[in-house]
Amino acid sequence: MTIIRETNPLRLLPMIDTYYEAFNAGDREKMFSLLTDDVVHDLNQGGSETGIGAFRAFMERMDRCYQETLEDIVIFEGPDGTRAAAEFNVRGKYLATDEGLPEANGQTYLIPAGAFLTLRDGKISRLTMYYNLQEWLRQVGA
Repeated sequence: MTIIRETNPLRLLPMIDTYYEAFNAGDREKMFSLLTDDVVHDLNQGGSETGIGAFRAFMERMDRCYQETLEDIVIFEGPDGTRAAAEFNVRGKYLATDEGLPEANGQTYLIPAGAFLTLRDGKISRLTMYYNLQEWLRQVGA
């Protein structure tokens, strides 16, 4: 995994690196430990969920339906240390049909994605995800 750092000064990047390394390693408990209890998760092209419990349930669904690895991660940090962004490619396999989406049969996909993060007290307090859903649907044959 290659991580390119763009920052002013290096404060948050090690924690964000750890978060994405934990994601790729499937270490969900490590990921959760880097979130505030009241974390807000803004879903791609959808609503928001609040709290570790909601994020835990989201990740359980994701792990059941998808096998994903993030590649070519580039992290940007804001000058005041409270906001960051990450851009990466998502390489995945659609394992089980997710509610409201096409039937899964092991389709693979590679899509660019981004995340915006707000940080408070050394942890992630907001995580906003974005990827092109129409491109994902095209790749899985919808």
